[in-house]
Amino acid sequence: MKDIPERVHLANLPTKIEKLERLTKELGGPSIYIKRDDQTGSEMSGNKIRKLEFAMKEALDQNCDYLITCGGIQSNHARATAAAAAKLGLGAYLVLRGNGDEPFDGNSFLNKLLGADIEFISSDDYSNNRAEIMERVKSELEKKGHKAYIIPEGASNGIGAFGYYNAMEEIMAQEKEMGVHFDAIVLAVGSGGTYGGAFLANKMMKNDAIVYGVNVSANAEYFQDRIIEILKESNGYLQADIKVLKDEIRIIDGYVGRGYALSRQEELDFIYKLAKQEGLILDPVYTGKAMYGLVNEIQKGSFRDHENILFIHTGGLFGLFPQKDLFFINENK
Repeated sequence: MKDIPERVHLANLPTKIEKLERLTKELGGPSIYIKRDDQTGSEMSGNKIRKLEFAMKEALDQNCDYLITCGGIQSNHARATAAAAAKLGLGAYLVLRGNGDEPFDGNSFLNKLLGADIEFISSDDYSNNRAEIMERVKSELEKKGHKAYIIPEGASNGIGAFGYYNAMEEIMAQEKEMGVHFDAIVLAVGSGGTYGGAFLANKMMKNDAIVYGVNVSANAEYFQDRIIEILKESNGYLQADIKVLKDEIRIIDGYVGRGYALSRQEELDFIYKLAKQEGLILDPVYTGKAMYGLVNEIQKGSFRDHENILFIHTGGLFGLFPQKDLFFINENK
């Protein structure tokens, strides 16, 4: 079996791990720790840059000078791609779900500031035709003399998953330094690559933690299938044949709420409460829903067999600002 692929080094690593003392005490269950992958950088903050380090190394090895990717109007991945491209002197073309008249705020503002080319497409086109649209953009750029590299949504593919393979290696080294063993790793699942990489490393290194994902869109079965697809792609890079059973992919369903990037008041109230309690700011799309789900499951007793839980904070701060008017609704009445 080969070593994992090489990467470019862009993120500020390792990210620190902190114990959420007051939340742990309030819940009276297992100890809750958090890995601050929201602090991987500033412009390139969040989990996406870990995955992009591997994707961009592949792009550079192929002599590409343009990156094409896709996402929602407030996509953390699209913003991180634009920032990483600018950092390395590459062009960035973003295919975003929206009509172009959404508030110019948060990630959408940063995309423009970072010099990315942006094309807005309808929700229907995004759901059904985004791959073909990115291929069309690639062809257009080639006619202009560029060589483009397409990165899928969230950089969630075989090469991108190694970002969280590397993160799991980092976590296991930190466990030794801290004298703590995490028997549960919990993270938000929005496109599957973060979970896939963490799961693969956990399995290959024969670590006894259980990796749990809290899906923020679709459902558990969808992500089980999608993550297995990603792992098959990763196996190709490793020249390995890692067998994964569907029920090994542990997805905690039931916290999608109103849908992807749509918030319920109880989720926003929870983000507000935790910010005051721990000085920790979560985002409404990913980490807010995932942590809300984790806390609810602890209260139900679902984690009673675990001693130390590590929640991975995957970032998303910039996406909070366009939703600022949704907070404090009850206080302003």
